[in-house]
Amino acid sequence: MKTIIFATGNMGKLREVKQIMEGLPYEIISMKEAGVEVDVDETGTTFEENAILKAKAIAEKARACGKYPDALVMADDSGFEVDYLGGKPGIYSARFMGTDTPYSIKNQKILDEMKGVPDEKRDARFVAAIACVFPDGRCEVVRDTFEGKVAYEAKGEYGFGYDPIMYVPEKGCNSGELLPEEKNKISHRGKALNKARKLLEEA
Repeated sequence: MKTIIFATGNMGKLREVKQIMEGLPYEIISMKEAGVEVDVDETGTTFEENAILKAKAIAEKARACGKYPDALVMADDSGFEVDYLGGKPGIYSARFMGTDTPYSIKNQKILDEMKGVPDEKRDARFVAAIACVFPDGRCEVVRDTFEGKVAYEAKGEYGFGYDPIMYVPEKGCNSGELLPEEKNKISHRGKALNKARKLLEEA
């Protein structure tokens, strides 16, 4: 079976990836499981640029160690954009208020900044860009979004990150309240991964 190294240390994200890519003839492992450690400086100005930087750096390291010379490497860059806040936190979503700051505090900060803002000005979205580096060095990038609004309060025990404060009008609840299998069908990462899945099926 072929191997996909997914460039993340976030187990919640890895779990989503495995669920969505289920059925493909690939074993999906994390960077840690592959024994690849690299701290990528995310200097890109877009989600796509950062995803490519990560995927290429991990691919280079994986090839150099010799253990996974034919692995396909995937990396995503994703984040939460709030229109009223000028698109923030955007590409800085993971680093917003510091990488070690709990998301409960980050979420509350955004809710506080959105106090008094009416429904029609609360548009927000999750964005995911996924870069795939194939064994021959070819790189492909896919992108998708998950549209919604900033909720008035954090709700839900599912998901991770900003899921508790993203209200999904079509579902009548927050993203954090959606069951994983339900969220994967409509989420930014779910849709982008399905595009990546098609790339792998056609490769």
